[in-house]
Parts: sequence; C-alpha cells; structure tokens
Amino acid sequence: MSQRPFSVCVYCGSRSGTQPEFAQAAQHCGESIGQRGWNLVYGGGHCGLMGLIADAALKQGSHVVGVIPTRLLDKELAHGGVSELHVVNTMHERKQRMAEHADAFVTLPGGIGTLEEMFETWTWHQLGYHSKPIGLLNTNGYFDDLIRFIERSQTDGFLWPDVQDMLLIDTDIDRLLDRLHAASVATSLSATAQAPQATMDLSGT
Repeated sequence: MSQRPFSVCVYCGSRSGTQPEFAQAAQHCGESIGQRGWNLVYGGGHCGLMGLIADAALKQGSHVVGVIPTRLLDKELAHGGVSELHVVNTMHERKQRMAEHADAFVTLPGGIGTLEEMFETWTWHQLGYHSKPIGLLNTNGYFDDLIRFIERSQTDGFLWPDVQDMLLIDTDIDRLLDRLHAASVATSLSATAQAPQATMDLSGT
C-alpha cells in the first residue's frame, strides 16, 4: 500500500493584508506544497491569503482539503474549486477536522482567528494530544512582536523552554517546510523505536 502524501495544515488570514509580501508568501507557500507533491489542509475559504494559497496549491496539482463551518458557508465564503470541502457545524469541529487531516502545521500572517488556531494547536502539543510539528512563518517581520512576547513568557517563567522549542520559526517558507517535514519524520522514527521497548515493559509488569 502506498503511503499518502505529507499533509500541511496552513493557518492564515482571510484578508490579504496591506503588505504585498504577505500575498507573495502565501502564493509561494501554496506553490511549494504543490510542487513537493504534498496535500494542503486549510480553512476552506476563497478570500485573502486563504484563497491565494489554495489557488496556488491547486495550480501545482496539490490535493487541497478545505474545512469550513456552516456559518461561513452561508456567507458564500467557501472555495468552490478545492479537492475536498468539509462543512462542519462549529469552529471547534473545524479545527479538530483540520488537525486530523494534517501531519504538520504552519502559520502565515493573519488576524486573531489565525493566532487562536496556532495557539490552540500549540497548546494541544504541549499537553500531549499530538506530536505534529508546528511552524511560524515570520514574513516581513509581521510576527516580531509576538516572538518577543513568547521569549518574554519563557524568561518570566510562564513557558518552559521545551514548549517554546515546539514552535519552529523561520522567515523562508521552503526552509520552514523542510524543517517541518524533517521534524515529522524524526518524531515518527522515535515513536517506532520506542514501541518495542514499551511492549517489553508492559509484558514485564
């Protein structure tokens, strides 16, 4: 049986922002995911950076999975050309479904919804609900202040260093995607290596 393609969930704005670098980064991200033969998982919209990344990935032949709540579907914000469009009832279901389809996560510029998605996924990782790598693309310095806040949280004792290290930060999307894929492979190899030992421990109790 052939292994399914690597799937990247992208969180990003439903607006394009004021700086052209944001749109360029989203398009490059979608193109790179498609050129690698990977799947894109995202919020299912056709507007802003969301629409740009979906269109770019589709153009490169990527299988694009969109997940959108009924409330936004009713406002005609859904992308009509994605490979799969999952319609759910709530934002909670949306995030859960996106996470289930993903092998890694990356956050591009966006607003409070984008940040909420990233922080919840990061929190899930901290609590052990998943071990999938999480990346932050700092385009044009957009997340500089957020990165300083994260560093301050660690310095002031609210964030353990290993939790801070769970968030892979980069300014180059290709390099970040490489790091996410490498981290995912390393996690899978580690889990495989530990499985026999776990079996031995259980059998000896």
